[in-house]
Amino acid sequence: MTQNSASKLLNRDVCHRTKQEKKMGENGFVKSHCLFQQKRYRRPVEKNHYAPCTSLLYNKPFVESFEETPLLVAVLTYMGYGILTIFGYLRDFLRDWKFEKCHLAREREEQKEFVPLYQDFENFYTRNLYMRIRDNWNRPICSVPGANMDLVERVTPDYNWTFEHTGKFLSDVINMGSYNYLGFAENSGTCADAASYSTVKYGVGVSSTRQEIGNLDKHEELEKLVARFLGVESSMVFGMGFATNSMNIPALTGKGCLIISDELNHASLVLGARLSGSTIRVFKHNNMQSLEKMLRDAIVHGQPRTHRPWKKILIVVEGIYSMEGSIVRLPEIIALKKKYKAYLYLDEAHSIGALGTRGRGVVDYFGLDPSDVDIMMGTFTKSFGAAGGYIGGKKELIDYLRLHSHSAVYATSMSPPITQQIITSMKCIMGEDGTTLGQERLRQLSENTTYFRRRLHEMGFIIYGNNDSPVVPLMLYMPAKIGAFGREMLKRNIGTVVVGFPATPIIESRARFCVSAAHTREMLDAALNAISEVGDLLQLKYSRKYRGDESNCFSYLESHQD
Repeated sequence: MTQNSASKLLNRDVCHRTKQEKKMGENGFVKSHCLFQQKRYRRPVEKNHYAPCTSLLYNKPFVESFEETPLLVAVLTYMGYGILTIFGYLRDFLRDWKFEKCHLAREREEQKEFVPLYQDFENFYTRNLYMRIRDNWNRPICSVPGANMDLVERVTPDYNWTFEHTGKFLSDVINMGSYNYLGFAENSGTCADAASYSTVKYGVGVSSTRQEIGNLDKHEELEKLVARFLGVESSMVFGMGFATNSMNIPALTGKGCLIISDELNHASLVLGARLSGSTIRVFKHNNMQSLEKMLRDAIVHGQPRTHRPWKKILIVVEGIYSMEGSIVRLPEIIALKKKYKAYLYLDEAHSIGALGTRGRGVVDYFGLDPSDVDIMMGTFTKSFGAAGGYIGGKKELIDYLRLHSHSAVYATSMSPPITQQIITSMKCIMGEDGTTLGQERLRQLSENTTYFRRRLHEMGFIIYGNNDSPVVPLMLYMPAKIGAFGREMLKRNIGTVVVGFPATPIIESRARFCVSAAHTREMLDAALNAISEVGDLLQLKYSRKYRGDESNCFSYLESHQD
């Protein structure tokens, strides 16, 4: 990518100045600010970032909990994986000698001399570990994935290699796994009615790209609405959230550019960075000391071998990290961005609609100026109950992407009923539908999140993330407990998502709950009772800090159910 209009667009020198009447450097930030003093980094057990040196950057206490893994639990977890690995090699030996049938795809005998299509060692985990607990994933749903859902019952005759449907259903399962933060994933109400009308008028598909004959008036209406919602000059929408990252980052950076990425960024961001051809460096999760060191080194040393200055430096972060439940430390990142004249790409897939008093995401949550974020990205798949994604920012940026983004040039336009679903739900959040339903849902989500996290802490579970994050990871650790937790919860009519290696570090397997505004207090109490019961059964209450009297926990929950 050459230094043309896009380079001029992203390499602008103007930065917003701080409001304090103090002497500032040309970067617009007070250089003597104690935020930029070097400190040794240690991952906190629980840290309140509302410290004196950053008090001017935060308008509220910023508390995130990452309680350390108990030593005995870590040792037993490693032992569990070790035993599974030994038995895996034993079973592979039996398969090679035809004592056990292998169901996994393998080369035929006549293809042994060819370049292998399947790497046996790479598939080892799939064959011998994942297959043991595969029944916890890919369960068919036969209803709207709202606060409750219906699941298709299935059985396996060969230990999870294949599944057969019984023709029966599991009804009214409490859904604690979907990203339905504001409860707009529904088949009745204003959004559903508007989407139905749009289907009748426009049809389901567009069958063309935006640049050809697939640009509807609804698409332009949505883009203007998204720009107003975010508080930016312009925006552009795409039909797929994953492609919004993976296909647009290569249009913004290229050879000679540096991408500094959080180590826990989503796969779509990682793929987009790799496809761009830019140099990629990774900083420790939410660690401002690590980020600043990389920024300083990048400016001092420049590009490898030539030591020429980087054409542009792009910081890539997320609003809410979906596996950790943590919230990006955006005020500090913006301060660093201004100090070192870098550019910021913010992925608000999980935070847009779920954070902030107005539902505008992490920028609204911290009370920041949207113009301080160069590229605002988000998806409509979570809080809006739809599909697709958006990018917002300066008008010049959006005009450039309309011509150079692969998602804009080659991808089919967003489906009309999905477009209408987003418009209706967004207007509801903004209060432009003439009701207070949007504000009520935002308030309900915040209350449900606070209540659910507090009760899990009091029960004695180790919970990761920020107190205001609706993504709630509950630590399981041991591999055998991943499958057991998911199965036991489903027996109690609670649908959950369990996650293990390689999606998480090997000793940090977890269950991930997603709180919704559609959950009633009775639903949350039923889920909490089931979680506590399964936690006792599987001995999951590892926390040494929050655990209280369990009898009080149950009496408290029962009093609320009455």
